[in-house]
Amino acid sequence: MSRPLIGVSTYLEPSVRWGTWELPAALLPVGYPRMVQRSGGLAAMLPPDDPAHAAATVARLDALVIAGGPDVDPARYGAPRDPRTGPPTPERDAWELALIDAALAAGLPLLGICRGMQLLNTALGGTLLQHLDGHRGPTGVFGAHTVKPVPGTRYAGLVPEALSVPTFHHQALDRLGPGLLTSAHAEDGTIEAVELPGEPFVLGVQWHPEMGDDERVLRGLVTAATHS
Repeated sequence: MSRPLIGVSTYLEPSVRWGTWELPAALLPVGYPRMVQRSGGLAAMLPPDDPAHAAATVARLDALVIAGGPDVDPARYGAPRDPRTGPPTPERDAWELALIDAALAAGLPLLGICRGMQLLNTALGGTLLQHLDGHRGPTGVFGAHTVKPVPGTRYAGLVPEALSVPTFHHQALDRLGPGLLTSAHAEDGTIEAVELPGEPFVLGVQWHPEMGDDERVLRGLVTAATHS
């Protein structure tokens, strides 16, 4: 059986240095493609593009991962900007929201990671809490905390026990988009995973599985991609 093609959205940075070069670059932490590969998939990077191309892009894929990254522009969910919210990234917001819409319309298996979960909620009409404490380490360092699954959810079927996860976020879901169900919480009550019930596989996690060793979430996505 051929390995499913898993598209992963990427950063688009104005200046990145490597070797003797300093140039604009589309980039992705290596944990993402390695996680896809270890879980049985082929990884394809999806840098920001014209949102009009999202449906054609999704049509070539077997599943989609929306990666972590900068804060979602609060204008996308109709809120004023908190001073602690990071600068907007309009090209990435527009592209990834279009990818999510296209994946949902096509019934493509979808996983949102950190920012990706927040964008999934935004795409479905939900809102975000723009700042909370205790869910990341110092600048550039992942923290860790425990998430507890909600029994009976898809996520609980993949990871039935409480789990310590790598985490780095200062925003979280506030009002859920219509249709989304909470499938895991942190000990302080923060929503840590959401999903759409039924098929296809649509799951968002607030932590960073690509920075850990537990591959069950990604293996769930690959399994769904293989059978879709």
